Amino acid sequence: MRRSFWTKSARAGGALALLTMLLPAKAIAQDRPGPAAEFSAGWVGFADDGVVGEGVVGGTVRWYVSPRVSVGPEVLFIDGSNHSHFVLTGNVTFDLRSPVNAKPRAITPFVVAGGGLFQTRESFRQAPFTSTEGAFTVGGGVRARAGEHVTFGVDSRIGWELHVRVNGFVGMQFD
Repeated sequence: MRRSFWTKSARAGGALALLTMLLPAKAIAQDRPGPAAEFSAGWVGFADDGVVGEGVVGGTVRWYVSPRVSVGPEVLFIDGSNHSHFVLTGNVTFDLRSPVNAKPRAITPFVVAGGGLFQTRESFRQAPFTSTEGAFTVGGGVRARAGEHVTFGVDSRIGWELHVRVNGFVGMQFD
């Protein structure tokens, strides 16, 4: 009789422990905002006997892995006078304010870091030249809600190839 009491107690305790572990995970999953896609445009300055400025356009997609942390790829296109750059990074974004009811706050400051590749294509009279190397960016900005699903914002970053980037973006937050 004693064994069955302890066996039943152990099973009940195990079930309670499992339930205790699963319920917070379900609650956390409900607090995460949905994925987001953003289109960006701005200016990038490269250190080259002064600062050489060029336009940049691109986009990113982010998936929230926790209520304040999102991950996803970013692609950028930079066009110069006789060259162009292609940048592909995997970014981690940390929102400095927690969402409310799985929705981003009206204003959310964030920090972002990413790593990936930086490709340069140059046109010379003899032949075109392409160079690809590792890349990183780090910086931060602020994102604001402009409606139920629309966001906009600005960010600034520094990165490999000794560049500084400032851009604005508009995005869509999905449920």
